[in-house]
Amino acid sequence: MDLMNRVCKPYLDKFMIVFDDILIYSRNEKEHEEHLKTILELLKKEELYAKFSKCEFWIIRVKFLGHVIDNSGIHVDPAKIEAVKNWASPTTPSEIRQFLGLAGYYRRFIEGFSKIANPMTELTQKNQKFDWEGSEDFVVYCDASIKGLGAVLMQRMKVIAYASRQLKIHEKNYTTHDLELGAVVFALKIWRYY
Repeated sequence: MDLMNRVCKPYLDKFMIVFDDILIYSRNEKEHEEHLKTILELLKKEELYAKFSKCEFWIIRVKFLGHVIDNSGIHVDPAKIEAVKNWASPTTPSEIRQFLGLAGYYRRFIEGFSKIANPMTELTQKNQKFDWEGSEDFVVYCDASIKGLGAVLMQRMKVIAYASRQLKIHEKNYTTHDLELGAVVFALKIWRYY
């Protein structure tokens, strides 16, 4: 991952994404042909090779990391948000944190999400009680967007804490990958003393 991110850095988030796979996206076929050629030449120059049997080209619609990407843009995969749509109204701080942890990832696709989430986040922070169950099995989920950083602390599949904050002015210039790392650092700083 690190090697691919370094090699492809000039093109990341412009017309390609590197995760476990390489995804190249374009607005039209001519542009896509140019993007494919650029990346394939780059990979060849760096002596990086793809297994042809695992490659797919000229796909009109792709499901990728919980999203559907097509010629009209990036959309949430409807199957992934079904749990958010069917979630019962949270009534306790713990339930609110669980809901925000689940829904937070899709916040950029939900109109007015911050207006809904901010009062709930403030409520959970005022009443925050950590329900530890021993000292093992902790999982931290982090995410970043062009607006802010967020993190969820879980233990045994239960949300223990949720935190988010807006980006500072200088952070708005960070690359997506640096923001993702910033979200991890943010989470570790918040929960290091608990």
